[in-house]
Amino acid sequence: MITLGLVGEGIAKSQSPDLHERLGASLGLAVRYDLVDSLGIADFDFASAIQRLRAEGYRGTNVTFPFKETAAKLADICGAGVQRVGTANTLLFDEQGLRAENTDYTGFISAYRHSFGNQPAGDVLLIGAGGVGRAVACALGELSARCIHILERDAQRADTLCQDLNAMGIAATCVSAEQATRELPTWQGVVNCTPIGHINHPGCPIDTAGLGAQHWVFDAVYIPAHTELLKAAHEAHANTLSGVDLFVFQGVDAFRFFTQGQLDPEQITPHVIPLRTHYVEQLVAQKPQRAS
Repeated sequence: MITLGLVGEGIAKSQSPDLHERLGASLGLAVRYDLVDSLGIADFDFASAIQRLRAEGYRGTNVTFPFKETAAKLADICGAGVQRVGTANTLLFDEQGLRAENTDYTGFISAYRHSFGNQPAGDVLLIGAGGVGRAVACALGELSARCIHILERDAQRADTLCQDLNAMGIAATCVSAEQATRELPTWQGVVNCTPIGHINHPGCPIDTAGLGAQHWVFDAVYIPAHTELLKAAHEAHANTLSGVDLFVFQGVDAFRFFTQGQLDPEQITPHVIPLRTHYVEQLVAQKPQRAS
């Protein structure tokens, strides 16, 4: 039995337990996956929660909003994705210490290529410069983004990400909401990496009036799968990429880390697309109707 977890805020409806337990069962491996939800706990301490999981014999844990940056700082060993991105969504309890990995980065690349192939990302509006925003921004650099236009209410966070991306050779600039609204029709991609649109944070992160058929739109939120942003994109005839895709591809990459030494990674590969199909049918199948 492998015991895993997810630490985050407002995760009661997360599908992660189902994904990891389902994938384990398909591979003949018993998996238990628990949720550690900080929502409503005023004195919640992330480091103490991680220590408790380790003491209780967990193999590792996933990490989500708002703890991804803290997770990277807490680690003793950082994988290549964490070193590049600066945040972590996967922690493993190794003999050598606490190891951090980032599968949002690799998962987004896989999700994008699955839906859009080798299409260049182009000019992209990135909404949110937090943990998942940093990972997706770095992934966009691998996907031929011409420039990443960062919209973030925390000006210091936006500026830091902008500087980091430029230092990596990825063109980036910070924009205001007014600039984003004005320039959106001339850009190709829109990426929401904020919690806005989640069941616990309803709404839409931008003015969607400028969306059109020339755009591709991704929303990291997958509960609900049809966010206000993706509904607007669908009505504008834009191509869309659901947070369900990132959920599946990053989850599979995390599962590979969790099962190192117990499963050959090649055993997992044939299960990826059937797993994606399952969650698309469960969460995305009922597509909203386009406006006539």
